[in-house]
Amino acid sequence: MKITRRKALAFANFEAIERFAHSKILSKNLTLLILRIFVFTLLVLAVSGTNYTYIGQITEMNFIIAIDASGSMLATDFTPNRLEAAKNAAIDFVDTLPFETKIGIISFSGASFIKERPSNDILKVKNAISSIQTELIAGTGIGEVIITSANLLSAENPPSSIILITDGQNNIGSSIEESVAYAKSHNIIINTIGIGTEEGGKFENFNETIISKVNFEDLQYVAQETNGKSYLVSDYDSMDSAYLDIANIKRGSKEVSLSQYFTLLGMFILILEWVLLNTKYRTIP
Repeated sequence: MKITRRKALAFANFEAIERFAHSKILSKNLTLLILRIFVFTLLVLAVSGTNYTYIGQITEMNFIIAIDASGSMLATDFTPNRLEAAKNAAIDFVDTLPFETKIGIISFSGASFIKERPSNDILKVKNAISSIQTELIAGTGIGEVIITSANLLSAENPPSSIILITDGQNNIGSSIEESVAYAKSHNIIINTIGIGTEEGGKFENFNETIISKVNFEDLQYVAQETNGKSYLVSDYDSMDSAYLDIANIKRGSKEVSLSQYFTLLGMFILILEWVLLNTKYRTIP
């Protein structure tokens, strides 16, 4: 400011300059003053942690959706098969959740594959679900996927839930008992969805037709031990209902922090002030 003032004072005859320019050289620059007041006010609001409270749909959970991608999920007792039905229901579920809910996606067979870490970017989450295909690693590692999901959720707040969708039984990796104890130590709820009809579904495995029936006993145990719910679904509508029941969506008050928005707006106005200061309100010379 001192340098700018010296440059301005170098021109002593302001009256002559005003007659030549047909405008007033020195002004109060009220526009810049107002902009600076706005910047100061916005920064104060940002630092004070201003929140906006609204009434809308809320859920008290973040979720990991773990979808079985083993070969038996190609069984055709769902249309077109169990895997595609599970994926479509998961996408419908994601669309019902409040925008701030974080959702992670894992597929599993004999190993677990993280498709998306917990995120509230709904487009990325839905793309991760759509990308799930049957995995080549044989087996169904329910214990392993519970531990992997628990690790992803351990840093999240509020309390979190795993939604486990499978038709099989744990036959590789960590035991059910070990994985349940691990989830309980992290205060994570596990909701399980067993997918398959009573008569079972057929799928091809190395040119051999196999009938797959859902194993529900382990899934009931997992849910009960972690204060979750277990569902045995035999059609798309019942799977959709299970998802909605797990979400426990209700109307209530929710707070959104406005600090980052006030900071960004303040920075934008500060840049605007700088542009005006160097163009329309530029000091002569």
